[in-house]
Amino acid sequence: MKVVGFTFIRNAVRYQYPVAEAIRSILPLCSEVVVAVGCSDDGTRALIASLGPQVRILDTDWDESLRAGGRVLADETNKAFAAIGPDADWCIYIQGDEVLHEDGIEKLRAAMTKYKDQAEVDGLLLRYKHFYGSYDYVGTSSRWYRREIRVVRNNRSIFSYRDAQSFRKGDNEKLRVKPVDAWIYHYGWVREPKAMQDKMNEFHLLYHGHTEANPEQKLYGGPFDYSGVDALAKFGGRHPAVMQDWIGRMNWKFEHDLSFNRIKPKDRFKNAVEWLTGRRPFDFQNYKII
Repeated sequence: MKVVGFTFIRNAVRYQYPVAEAIRSILPLCSEVVVAVGCSDDGTRALIASLGPQVRILDTDWDESLRAGGRVLADETNKAFAAIGPDADWCIYIQGDEVLHEDGIEKLRAAMTKYKDQAEVDGLLLRYKHFYGSYDYVGTSSRWYRREIRVVRNNRSIFSYRDAQSFRKGDNEKLRVKPVDAWIYHYGWVREPKAMQDKMNEFHLLYHGHTEANPEQKLYGGPFDYSGVDALAKFGGRHPAVMQDWIGRMNWKFEHDLSFNRIKPKDRFKNAVEWLTGRRPFDFQNYKII
């Protein structure tokens, strides 16, 4: 069984993406990892190249015409996916601010082996923890997706969907997937506040474009304010081993009063049902569990 990883990145150093840690987290499962590296001016390419011969760089230019709606992110994902050879059985996708916890590596390996010859299985569904503000808090409202597809069959009808959060195939058909008890830790909302401001401004342009009157319009004019979150919980677990040095370099403080939250009644209901049954009702699912 051959497994290849893939991802994309641009200006990871400037925006404080733990992309090296993300790639290292999936390397134990992969014969190689294809990384689409967009034109960067902050040492990102050198960082990716330093990860060794198991990582193959695909140099890319982001299509500025696809900025609105974040479509360029899917386009870059598709470039990396298309560069994987036809001899791979499975492809593992990881984004630059996601890390696979090592506790799930053998579970994923077993699932890929089990379903390799079952053509009806398009992909594998992984579980998520979303960190916010610091590495000590996780989001609990319904804005945070609980599961997402991160392993797909090496099938050319599969493509990155919308802004690269997930995948579909053929004529916009949802993938048929099997859930695996493996965790992705998402750190996209954990950065030094100034870096978070810069990232949010960049994503504002990616998703909304710009106006001719103000081509460099910004959404945030100062360091990002983390206090506007709806609801968080304290994290009491163990972060992935590859993240330990990164977390040790954290240079800002974030504290949250857990007694204060703005979680909606519908989210309280969803959380209660999930706690009782393990299933979360009414959330949108961009996949079909089989």
